[in-house]
Amino acid sequence: HVGHVEKLYTLDFTDGDSREVVIRLAPRSIHMHDLTVTAQESDSRFDDLAEATGTLSGRDLQQELGQTLASTLKNESGIALRSMGPAPARPVIRGLGGDRVLLAEDGNKITDLSGTSPDHAVTIEPLNLERIEVLRGPAVLLHSPTTIGGVVNVVRRDIPTERHSGLSGTVATYAESANEGGAGLLRLEAPLGALMVRADIGGKHTSDLSTPIGVLQNSSSEDVDYGVGGSLPGDFGFVGGSFRGLTLDYGIPGGFIGAHPNGVNIEMEKRQHNVRSQVLLPGSTWEHIDFHLSRAYYRHKEFESNGLLGSEFRIVNYLGRAQATHGQLGPLNKGVWGGTFERRDFDIGGHVFTSPAKSLRLATFVFERIERERFGVEAGLRYEYAGIDPEHDDPDASIGPIEERQFHSLSASVSLLYSWNEQTQVGMNVSRSTRTPTIEELYSRGPHLAAYSYEIGNPELGEENGVGVEVFAHTESQRFMATVNAFRNQLNNYIIHSATGDTNWATFLPVYAADGVPALLYGVEGDVQYKLGAGLSVGGALNYTRGKRRDGGGSLPQIPPLTSRVSLAFEHRALLLKTEAEIAAAQRDLARFEEPTDGYATLNLEAQYQIASRHFLHSFSMHLDNLFDETYRNHLSRVKSVMPEAGRNFRLAYKLAFSVQ
Repeated sequence: HVGHVEKLYTLDFTDGDSREVVIRLAPRSIHMHDLTVTAQESDSRFDDLAEATGTLSGRDLQQELGQTLASTLKNESGIALRSMGPAPARPVIRGLGGDRVLLAEDGNKITDLSGTSPDHAVTIEPLNLERIEVLRGPAVLLHSPTTIGGVVNVVRRDIPTERHSGLSGTVATYAESANEGGAGLLRLEAPLGALMVRADIGGKHTSDLSTPIGVLQNSSSEDVDYGVGGSLPGDFGFVGGSFRGLTLDYGIPGGFIGAHPNGVNIEMEKRQHNVRSQVLLPGSTWEHIDFHLSRAYYRHKEFESNGLLGSEFRIVNYLGRAQATHGQLGPLNKGVWGGTFERRDFDIGGHVFTSPAKSLRLATFVFERIERERFGVEAGLRYEYAGIDPEHDDPDASIGPIEERQFHSLSASVSLLYSWNEQTQVGMNVSRSTRTPTIEELYSRGPHLAAYSYEIGNPELGEENGVGVEVFAHTESQRFMATVNAFRNQLNNYIIHSATGDTNWATFLPVYAADGVPALLYGVEGDVQYKLGAGLSVGGALNYTRGKRRDGGGSLPQIPPLTSRVSLAFEHRALLLKTEAEIAAAQRDLARFEEPTDGYATLNLEAQYQIASRHFLHSFSMHLDNLFDETYRNHLSRVKSVMPEAGRNFRLAYKLAFSVQ
């Protein structure tokens, strides 16, 4: 009987005697793969493909959990990790980093400076996430005009969207040995009259990172992350608000090119208020309207080893979003129309001479989907206005005229999907991507303490734009899954801060100047898994990206090398055992003044186990990374010239999810 232990009994009635037979059924827990239920429709081939290839949640999220968002995502297809020490790490997608990869929380752009410099950390704590989505194609235009990069959207649901009875929550802890680090989280959600309320608090502490050849000094970190939210759900939809705060202190190591000789300590603080509402429109073509408004305060201080303040940054940011979602509308199956605004007040202090500035961004977008039998089409269009107004105009500045700049950009993307059969889909995406230069790229003119560089902007920079083409195929059956993507992105005015070879003798800092160059990025990525039977499966993945300047200037900086992964796993009910080899080729395609890195291979071990009962789900995860204590270096790490990556590292994660009526 379903839900009970299977057992075979042999009964012998040949003697002709009658008897009573009692068979007692022993209950058995049924362990199934995670099922994530969201408010989004799931009857689309596009949604199914995105779920299979670009989403981390449940057991998979705990399996990949790391100290930062970037380390949690680093094994996903097409993603690498850029860092300047363990704490300030950020994901890179297909060789594109910085603000070409937009980071969002619950669909709203985050407020920090991680996209502008490698020494600035991301203000997202991965232990407190329910889900991570990597968006590509036309869906990117709902959030960003830079279609060839991508969007990493983390789902935390600070504002509850649905009502449920009883108390539910999560208790989680995480620890690793290489930095003697630990983290903890408590999250609770419960009804309070007609309201749903939610609160959480978490913290993390790490010491300096241990490597096979020594300790990476001044690489420790400490943070506290907390939030509270509430909503009024009902037949009309919901309306609610939330507050989230974060304090983060971390170190930037010293002693390498592009770093302060004695290292730098950074103190970061962020406070954000959010209001969100969804209004349902039953019986209408338009299914619902969503509104989101937030105010974020961000402050970032950089201190020299003697305690003197070197640089300071402050942002007050207002973000707004309104969008309407429709169902069947003529030939269109589903679509989203909407607009966003961002008003940012960016102030700078310390020994930084870049002018403070205010910026305003206004955008409107439309996203539509058509699906007919085997064919599907997604298309998106986004218009964006950006105005940047420096506080101190200087038409005769040595770097060029420092004055207000305005940009008008139009981005578009179209994806075609063909279902070969029930298991296999093939398709392609063509997009026009745009990106406006940042305040730092336009107006920088002075030392940047943590990056240990004298940065010169270019106030006459135009927008970065180009065309990207991608072809892909995905197949999945009960025993086999494979995905392959090939891409080619051609960009005009690709903006980079390059080493000039000069030194600013007033500060004795190397000079880095912003410039726009024609660029080409292309590559291929693939992922394959095959179930051998008896719970055994094998898997493999490959990522390859090349970046070239089209003006004959050689390679682009900070392009990840060819990497691959090979794994063998055993899964039986709630138990998962896995061994994985990570292999990287040497990187010799270098930009000017860039250092090469050797190839490497590391071996990792992993075990996971879950215990389920009526009200509780216990999830245990254990990892042993770099089993043989291999000395290896990440090409995208600024620290690689003085120290390699972590040595042998034991990671342990525990998560308890509960729901009590």
